Amino acid sequence: MTLFAFIFVLISGLLTLNIYFPVFRARRLLTASFGFGWLGGELALQLVILQGLIGAVLVASGSFSGLIGLIGIFALFAGWAGLLHIHYQGMALGPVVEAALIKGLGANYSQAITSDLASTLQQNPDIPSLLLPFKLDKTGINITTNIDYGHEALKLDLYRPEGDLSSAPVLMHIHGGAWMYGNKKGQALPLMHYLAKLGWVCCSVSYRLSPKASHPDHIVDCKAALAWIKANIGDYGGDPNFIAVTGGSAGGHLSSLVALTPNDPQFQPGFEDADTTVQAAVPFYGVFDWTDADQLQPSDLLKTLLERTVVKQSVEAVPEVFSAASPLHRITPEAPPMMVIHGTHDSLVPVALAAEFSRKLKTISKEPVVYLEVPRAQHAFDIFASPRSEHTKLGVARFLTHRYSVYLKQLAA
Repeated sequence: MTLFAFIFVLISGLLTLNIYFPVFRARRLLTASFGFGWLGGELALQLVILQGLIGAVLVASGSFSGLIGLIGIFALFAGWAGLLHIHYQGMALGPVVEAALIKGLGANYSQAITSDLASTLQQNPDIPSLLLPFKLDKTGINITTNIDYGHEALKLDLYRPEGDLSSAPVLMHIHGGAWMYGNKKGQALPLMHYLAKLGWVCCSVSYRLSPKASHPDHIVDCKAALAWIKANIGDYGGDPNFIAVTGGSAGGHLSSLVALTPNDPQFQPGFEDADTTVQAAVPFYGVFDWTDADQLQPSDLLKTLLERTVVKQSVEAVPEVFSAASPLHRITPEAPPMMVIHGTHDSLVPVALAAEFSRKLKTISKEPVVYLEVPRAQHAFDIFASPRSEHTKLGVARFLTHRYSVYLKQLAA
């Protein structure tokens, strides 16, 4: 076996192993483990095809000669079998999502969805989306970018169905990126495009980023965006009385904090009287506890990030600041309905944190709580179309449509 073939077999095997056994503790390896596990896990089928083509070329060129070469070929097939299993798990996620919805909303939840809305809901992913995961179909969607929402020169983007709208449900999206990176354009696009086609008005908002910004700047900006949406979304066909909020990672933290701190003057300086309640929340792989009170963080990466870059003070010096910024410690009986989503193989934010947050929500909140653990999913698994992200997207749409149907029935009562 040639050196190049040996390296190819080694890298192929490591990529597959990393999906099954991601790194959780070693700080120097965490980011790489996440990146390769995220792409490899969500593009498992494409990875098999790519490796298969390379392997075929190497076999044809005689690079796998001898006993060692034969062992290398078997190793490749074992790795591909593992990747196909990952792909199959994603394709089979539909019943898992549905079971989570039934557990959180009740066995008859689908009957509560109004018939006209239920008829528009999709049950299974589109095959073209899975084959072209990075291609977004903008047909039937009106996109308006860089609308100034009147706070710190920050802007938001709108995704709406084409044509006239009146009192459409609204989704507010908050991007992730460790409170330091990212923007309103690159995340949750599959979900927002899908909801826009279902008749929703989706708003993706920007906020100030660290290290220039410090907590609570991020949550203040999100609250200001929400206040603007409530005051102005009617001009774009949205209903200010039904707004759901979502986001991933840092956006998962901020969206859940928005949902759990309605009208909190601490996070609304200068606009204390603005209504910042929401009717539902869907945080993806959120950082729910800045204090790590239950010691669920496997490394000190988050603590270091928060203390040095985001809060710029230690948790020991200002424990009340970290606690007030933690959705886990802000749960009340008045919490809105929530769907909490997390991948079981998340390297950056432990799934145990989402499980504890959901457990506490279910104990305290008077509203429904749906908790979905996505098998084998890494952090940021929903960024582009994949079997896992598409099934999850469709489940989120069913959850939000259910909550909107309940809202409409309450209006009509």
